[in-house]
Amino acid sequence: MAPGLYGKVSVIFAWFAIFNVILAYGMETAFFRFYNKSKEKDTVVSTSLISILGTTGIFICIAFLFFGSLSQVLEVDKKYLGYVLSILALDALVVIPFAWLRANEKPMRYAVIKILNVVINLGLNVFFLFHLPKLVSENGEGFLSGVYKPNFQISYIFISNVIASSVTFLLMSELYRKTKWIFDKALWKRMMQYAMPVMVAGIAFSINEVFDRILLEKLLPEDVSQAKVGMYSACYKIALFMTLFATAFRMGIEPFFFSHSNSENPQKAYAQITNYFVVLGSIILLGVVVYADVLKTLIVRDPAYWEAMSIVPIIVLASFFLGIYHNLSVWYKVTDRTKYGAYISMIGAVLTIVINLVFIEYFGYMASAVATLVAYGTMMCLSFYFGRMYYPIPYNFRKIGFYLLLSISFSAISFYAFDRNLIVGNILLAIFLGVLYKLENDNLKKVFLKDGNKNNK
Repeated sequence: MAPGLYGKVSVIFAWFAIFNVILAYGMETAFFRFYNKSKEKDTVVSTSLISILGTTGIFICIAFLFFGSLSQVLEVDKKYLGYVLSILALDALVVIPFAWLRANEKPMRYAVIKILNVVINLGLNVFFLFHLPKLVSENGEGFLSGVYKPNFQISYIFISNVIASSVTFLLMSELYRKTKWIFDKALWKRMMQYAMPVMVAGIAFSINEVFDRILLEKLLPEDVSQAKVGMYSACYKIALFMTLFATAFRMGIEPFFFSHSNSENPQKAYAQITNYFVVLGSIILLGVVVYADVLKTLIVRDPAYWEAMSIVPIIVLASFFLGIYHNLSVWYKVTDRTKYGAYISMIGAVLTIVINLVFIEYFGYMASAVATLVAYGTMMCLSFYFGRMYYPIPYNFRKIGFYLLLSISFSAISFYAFDRNLIVGNILLAIFLGVLYKLENDNLKKVFLKDGNKNNK
């Protein structure tokens, strides 16, 4: 796919991310909070499901009623908008069922369904975009020739997504069939009061994450804007490993935060969790930067996109800061001060928009990468500052700061000073792992020997 075409798809998916947050409106986090606190867990489940079902239905009705206007405002062709709305609705309807799996500690089912969604989506994309044209060209007649349409690539991408989301919804629909359909209005009001600041924070987070694509398309010269967006979005994907690690860590640990918030001295456990996150994240940061040229041939492949490789260390570090922020944000979630999450995310969103608006004209997508790093770094620092005031947690900042500084320094040396030289990068990675082993050896022994003893018993 040409960079320009990929850029067009990236802009549409940027709107996806924003509307996904709006349609979930913080109900997932509210569900965790009230599901763990309430004795009437079935009521929490049914009230949450009815809420999401109702709001999704209202959104779809309004969207189709103002279909043409919505297409103009979002600058999304009408021929794609129907697919977009279908995917948004299907994804919104599985928010609570997925949250239920996490709250009930069913990680295997959660992971299998999530992976299946990716496999179906990716598999259909590969078939429609690569194999189908070849099969039709080799055999011009038959069933496949009726399926294939030239210049239909973007529609094929959305069709693949619709099918994957439909399968996911069918697999997750059991909770809808089993629920008692009880709607507790008083409970719903309390959940909404908790969820609204989370939604505001989510929208602001989405602006930090994807709004730069929209601004790049609008602010760069029209003849190159979509191609530049495509290059930026493609190389952004090399940060996927850090993003997946941070997301998986957050998905697994968030239920733990809530379930242990009333235990004896939970702050000590929270501090240890963040320490482990920084240790593993530092390895991933340096590893991705050192092997960036190897990863680009696997993830990006087409050399037409490689012009934007300079953003990779910045985006990986930004994703790392975001992961640390999510770990630090436990304080406002367990103390019901979610409004602070909204304030912090809004500050990040303002920084993202301002830096992009001022500097895209001069620095292009590098301005967008730096804006992402500044926004997430600021959010991380603000969360720590306010958390220390309202819910002190004994983080080992000397150790965390050392790992961060060493990993960032080695990454910069490898990528920029030695121009991604793989030999130098491997030496720096080996030194970092050696230092890590020396400092964390005792802690690692405690963790693994403890697990081993449990298994032997």
